[in-house]
Amino acid sequence: MSDGEARKRRAAALWQQGQEQQLRGRLDEAIALYSESIRTFPTAEAHTYRGWAYSFQGRIDEAISECKRAIAVDASFGNPYNDIGAYLMKLGRLDEAGEWFEKAKRAARYEPRHFPFMNQGRRLAQQGRVAAAVEEFTQALALLPGEPSCVQALAELRARLN
Repeated sequence: MSDGEARKRRAAALWQQGQEQQLRGRLDEAIALYSESIRTFPTAEAHTYRGWAYSFQGRIDEAISECKRAIAVDASFGNPYNDIGAYLMKLGRLDEAGEWFEKAKRAARYEPRHFPFMNQGRRLAQQGRVAAAVEEFTQALALLPGEPSCVQALAELRARLN
């Protein structure tokens, strides 16, 4: 195994350990592991998840910066686009958020694929654009039929239209 391949594997293991710590609510430990992963071999995943951990600490501007670093590493990874949109929504910057959800939809590598449609639907609903929001949730359900939060949101939105 080459040195580069060994570093990639080590970085992936550190990133996975960071995820485990984050799921346990140990954000500082998770951030340290993501940071070590990035120092070992920078990946879009480690940057994105470090941003996600920052967001849980209320460090939204840093979370956005981390997602932009992730995009610089691998523009095909869709998660950071969606996350930036979600962070902008938290900041009340709804118009800016929309373009990021659209970029996430077009990303070559993104799971779960329905998330940017759901987030775009939420954004549009907050703006009072109910018919457009219905379309977004309908598209999300086409990607993941029966998804409970989509079904509920769609029912609520359709009730607002009547």
